[in-house]
Amino acid sequence: MTNLSDRLTKLAPNFLAILRVMTALLFISHGTGKLLGFPDLGFMPPVLSLAGVAGLLEIVGGVLIILGLFTRPVAFILSGEMAVAYFMAHAPQNFHPILNNGESAILFCFIFLYLVFAGPGAWSMDGARKRA
Repeated sequence: MTNLSDRLTKLAPNFLAILRVMTALLFISHGTGKLLGFPDLGFMPPVLSLAGVAGLLEIVGGVLIILGLFTRPVAFILSGEMAVAYFMAHAPQNFHPILNNGESAILFCFIFLYLVFAGPGAWSMDGARKRA
């Protein structure tokens, strides 16, 4: 019988996939709120505005991340989007993320950056394409 560390290591790709999917589901809600009004964020920017393009990236990129398709390049783009969002929208309000409501932008940024290096984990179209 293996030790706990070995058993947990075997499950790491599965839990990486769960992290990938749950992060993307939460991320998509930011885009649907901006472009579809659900959930109601109190504003709906034009699609060709900066916030509208961000909403498109959040929906399309989020779906691709859920599928695990082009995970690394998409995660790189979304990580950059969240870094830009933080420094443009949150940082000017206050230095501290807890006070400028920028915690989610920072977390999304670093989770997506982690996916750039870790890959999609289990249950991904990238993995299926690699096996084929």
